[in-house]
Amino acid sequence: MPSIAEERIARLHELARDATEAREFDRSREYVRLARRLDERHRCGLPREFKRFSCDACDVYLVPGLNARVRLQSGRVVVRCDCGHIDRFPYRD
Repeated sequence: MPSIAEERIARLHELARDATEAREFDRSREYVRLARRLDERHRCGLPREFKRFSCDACDVYLVPGLNARVRLQSGRVVVRCDCGHIDRFPYRD
């Protein structure tokens, strides 16, 4: 059974995605920051999807095609935020 903090992080994830799709990037940034603070305080861990689709540099939630570029390069997924920050994640064929 998920804790209250995990449920709140999941809800903040949904709110951040919706705010980004509505092009409210400042609101999205606040939701991401709140979720990260909850994770630090309660040590429950952020979901993988949340980690992969939030920028570490500017804290905005990333939506491919809207504020992020996603490319495949030799066994890696490369995600580039509008702020210029680049994340690389491995993948298997």
